[in-house]
Amino acid sequence: MIRLSGVANDSIVDGTGLRFTLFTQGCPHKCKGCHNPQTHDFEAGYEASVDEIIEMIEHNPLLDGVTFSGGEPMCQAEELSSLAERCQRKGLNIWVYTGYLWERLIREDKYLKLLKFTDVLVDGPFILEKRSLDLQFKGSSNQRIIDVQKSLENGNLVLWENNILIEA
Repeated sequence: MIRLSGVANDSIVDGTGLRFTLFTQGCPHKCKGCHNPQTHDFEAGYEASVDEIIEMIEHNPLLDGVTFSGGEPMCQAEELSSLAERCQRKGLNIWVYTGYLWERLIREDKYLKLLKFTDVLVDGPFILEKRSLDLQFKGSSNQRIIDVQKSLENGNLVLWENNILIEA
């Protein structure tokens, strides 16, 4: 079961194309100025099975991908990895938003399991003082948009936005 705060059936702001966005419930970061503070409480929200979520996704044949937002999706990485795998088999790309940094995530197997099925990762906490409405697909300038598969392949961080190779 996956604990959710809610879903958006047709988002155009949580990654490229038309997206189904899951807002996971529970977040340890509690970033100042968070636009989803209702997702912080780990006990709030509701549970849905992977099958139930897949059924919701299948109701929209126009989707390009699925986004895991929050709350903090990495707090449910194992549960989300099976959903991500099933979505990818359907030809949908996966974006994940996390307050954790890439460098931490790649050191733990529980996160790597989800990253294996993630196309793009937006990492780093939201920092209100670095907020800008001019940024595409992220809320503050400290956050990075990472091409996960290229980064895992070559062992170096590859930024998605400009496809720039950054030494790890």
